[in-house]
Amino acid sequence: MNDKRSIWLLIFSITLSAILLFLALRNVDWVAFWKTIVGGHYGFLLLTIPIASINYLIRATRWSIFVSSEKKIPLRSVFWANMVGYLGNAFLPARAGELLRSAFLGQKSGLGTSFVFATALVERTLDAIALVLIGSLSLLWLGNISALLAGAVRIMAFASIVVLAIIIIAPHQEAWLLRLFSRLPLPPGIAGKISKQITRFLVGMRCLQNARRLVSFILLTVVIWLVDASVTMLGVRIISQTLNLGQALILLSALGLSSAVPSTPGYVGVYQFVAVIVLVPFGFSRPEALAYILISQVLGYILFGFWGLLGLWQINRGDELVQV
Repeated sequence: MNDKRSIWLLIFSITLSAILLFLALRNVDWVAFWKTIVGGHYGFLLLTIPIASINYLIRATRWSIFVSSEKKIPLRSVFWANMVGYLGNAFLPARAGELLRSAFLGQKSGLGTSFVFATALVERTLDAIALVLIGSLSLLWLGNISALLAGAVRIMAFASIVVLAIIIIAPHQEAWLLRLFSRLPLPPGIAGKISKQITRFLVGMRCLQNARRLVSFILLTVVIWLVDASVTMLGVRIISQTLNLGQALILLSALGLSSAVPSTPGYVGVYQFVAVIVLVPFGFSRPEALAYILISQVLGYILFGFWGLLGLWQINRGDELVQV
């Protein structure tokens, strides 16, 4: 049953990516695209590469806030596991990197894969909420949007705040939630598996019960996306284009949220479609939008490949990686 589900998910992912890639590449001026690639100012990579690498360390610091709530784990161990996760997401389908990073860190630290995976799920959920809020606020900040879109943005922002409140409150209501869920007419086997998942997720949510931990997570999230926006603003200079802070945050929000869509490894097709949809209204030509996202993806593969493979080597060196 699981094999059939995986096959159908793979078929759907490939089909969706192919359709979005076709829409993104339709009627593209390939001569202009090639000229944009060849004429790029690649000296800006000397700035974007180290800044992006530092931001990976900041992301690991943020995740360590959750992971270390049960047991103190060295930041270097969290960093290497995180980079292995990014490597897995770049080259494997279905965001398999999330399970990879959780399995590596869970086994090496002794915390167990279930707990670490729960913290990874909560981190990604909160990141998605942050992206919705950041994108919504950026759209409102830029102005010149229709009343309908402004209303939709406010609804999304309000919904994100509600979800955040649920994440904070839900761990206090575990017994009630499990009792409520047990009343649903589900086969015992399925109900048991879902109950286990609910419990595991609530364990991860409990990491937020400490006010200092929550504030640290929020502050680091702000720093992470501001740094990513800075990298984006530098990155588009490669193709002689510019983005202001609000526009860069909107692009990042769209790309980040689109990564939740079932897709091929590296989000080929999905990212091209999003880049065209977001960047063309900001004054980019279609070839420029596609050139930028291609350069960005290639750079991502290089960074994920370098740090991820180095992380695999470091993790496989032995248990000393998790000793304090």
